[in-house]
Parts: sequence; C-alpha cells; structure tokens
Amino acid sequence: MGTVVVIGGGPAGLMAAEAAVAAGATVELYDAMPSVGRKFLLAGKGGLNLSHSEPMESFLSRYGSGRAFIEPAIRSFPPAALRAWARELGVETFVGTSGRIFPIGLKAAPLLRAWLRRLRQAGVRFCVRHRWCGWDEHGRLRFITSDGAPSVQADAVVLALGGGSWPRLGSDAAWTQILAEQNILIAPLKPANCGFDVRWSEHFRTKFAGHPVKTVHVMVKAVDGTVIGRMGEFVITVKGVEGGTVYMVAADARDVIAAEGTATLWLDLVPDRPLKRLVQDLSQPRGKRTIATHLKRYAGIAGVKAGLLREVVSKDVLADPVRLAAAIKSLPLTLMAPRPLEEAISTAGGVSFEALGRGLMLRSFPGVFCAGEMLDWEAPTGGYLLTGCLATGRLAGRAAAEWADEHCSHLV
Repeated sequence: MGTVVVIGGGPAGLMAAEAAVAAGATVELYDAMPSVGRKFLLAGKGGLNLSHSEPMESFLSRYGSGRAFIEPAIRSFPPAALRAWARELGVETFVGTSGRIFPIGLKAAPLLRAWLRRLRQAGVRFCVRHRWCGWDEHGRLRFITSDGAPSVQADAVVLALGGGSWPRLGSDAAWTQILAEQNILIAPLKPANCGFDVRWSEHFRTKFAGHPVKTVHVMVKAVDGTVIGRMGEFVITVKGVEGGTVYMVAADARDVIAAEGTATLWLDLVPDRPLKRLVQDLSQPRGKRTIATHLKRYAGIAGVKAGLLREVVSKDVLADPVRLAAAIKSLPLTLMAPRPLEEAISTAGGVSFEALGRGLMLRSFPGVFCAGEMLDWEAPTGGYLLTGCLATGRLAGRAAAEWADEHCSHLV
C-alpha cells in the first residue's frame, strides 16, 4: 500500500486521514499551525453542532447550487453515520429541539481528543508547523518549516486547506495562488454565513449593539426573485447584524448586494400574530399612554424591537395603527455590504467541481484530491457545514488510498 499525504488538519483533513489509514495506506498529515483542529475547537465553544436530523431531501437542499456535486459524499456519510462515528469515539450525541445534532456535553474538545488518539493509534503521523508551498520540479511536495524547506514524496495527496475565513486559525487561502498557478479552476472566495453592514444611527448603535432580536421571521428576495424566509433570531452589532437567521439568508443577501448594490431584509417582528389582529390591537385607544407603552401592551414590542421600529419608520407611521402594524409585520432593513471574508463563519467559492473527477481528484493533477471548505460549495450553519467537510474528507481519503495502492511512487 502506498503513502497518502493529507495537507490540512481541520475536520476534512482529519477525516481524510482516518479514511485513508483505514483503507491500509500509510498516512502523514501536515498542518501549518502548531496544532490541528483549531477552527473546529473554536466553532464548538458555544456548543458543537455536528449535523442535523431533518429528512435527507430537506438536508441536501441546504447545499443549494452545490448539491449535485456534494450529494454523493453526503449520502455515503449521512448524519446517522456521523452519529455512529462519534459513538465509536466514545461521544454520545443528542438531537436538540431545533433538530440539530450535538455531542452530549456540547463541547468539541473531548471529541477531538478521542479522534486524535485513535488516529495516532492507527499510525497516522502528524507534522505540524509545516506550511505547504506547492511542488518542486520533481513533483514532490514543498513545505516551509522553522528548520528549512523539506520536500516530501507521496503516492497520493489530499488537500484539505479550508477556505479564507478565520485566517488566524490557519485557513488563510494561500493555497488559491498555488493552485491558480497550476491553471486549476477556482471560483473567487466570498464570505458565507456572514454578518452585514447596516447604517445605524449613533443612538441605536450605542444603545442596542450586542442585543439579540428574538423570534422574528426574516425574508430576503433572491436575485432570481424567489423569496427566502427563515424563523429564528439574530444579533445587532456595532456595524450591522449577524447570527442565526441572518446567516440562513446570507448567501442570497450577499448575491443581491453584488448584483444590485444593497439588499433589503424584511423583518416580521411578531410572526405569531396575523396582520389583521395586530391592526385591531394597535387601534385600541392610547389615551395618555406613551407609544412605547402602547407598543408593549398591545403588540408585545419593547426593547430592541421597539428600537428597530424607531430606527426605520417615521413618527407619522408610529402614530398610525394601520401603517404601524404593516411596518411591524414587514420592517425593511437595508444591508449595505457583507462583512469581510476573514470575519465570516465560512467561505463560498473555491476549487470548482468542474476541475474535479471521481473521488474529488483534480483532473489535471492525477493523485491529488481536494476536500472540505476549499471546494466550491456553501451551506448554512446548523451542522451542514461540518457534515459536508467530514463527508468530502472521507470520500477523498478513501479515493486517495485506492489511488496510492494502484500507483505507488508514480505521483507526478
């Protein structure tokens, strides 16, 4: 059996290493950082969302235009298989009320420790502080380390180098230039699951930055005219909005901004109350009550939601029950721009699936496979990202092991 070199120590790379060593290959994993799984650990600080329990057809729909390419990988390693895999590592999982799948204890560290222990026991060799910088004239992998610039021979390679978000954790997208120089088709990287800039007034920014806007229905009209709606919550930031439902519609909002300059987010601040009922409630005599008290009593609007209303609508609207009810049910929020790539939860764009063949192997580089977030796909938060990375890593790792077995010492 040949040697498989995996470059990148995130979830996709670790899963590729596991799949390759399980298939009998000798596996070496290289990473530029001092330790592996850094983004995985940080992503799990608030509760590691492994996957989602919804029906497969609905699950696959979350991958949008990339579905056709990523579906084979997902079907070969669906959420049920992911849960079984975690159980084999000694980590039980549960399904939350939202349908999301979490490990018992919610933390990433116990899962990562068990995973690394099993990989080392299986014979995977880890080489950290090794920054990949391409190939030499003999087709060997070139690395930069504190001790020099070693070259490494491999029978097959899995590139799992991440996207361009959170570069301080290792995913700095330096690989895009390396592959572009080899004429490999790469879609420009864009922020995904990102926040957006909104031109808040100084008063609103100062008073409400950091406040969550809970239980709202958020809608955006996509470039093709389709209306995308999601229920949940998001957070006001100094610069704009982020989190939850904003991430769910981020891809469409980002693309509308690219096409039209701005995008409009429509907020239903009281999704459980029909418009007709809301008009009736707000039409109750106000008497000497302030508008703030009236809104709180008859619409349940207070705090940051009341602040949003005052930020967006005029005093005339606030005084008119019919127009006020309409604003509460469909409050327009103008998004000026997505937040920078390095702030995003994940990345869209990357190695085009057109550049890949069977097993996610580069058509122009036989024996070199790609996996994870560096591929041109995106998905919302909710376990879809992690499932996609693990599934593509598993597929690429298995394919790389098969290739190495058939082409020992012949990688160009």
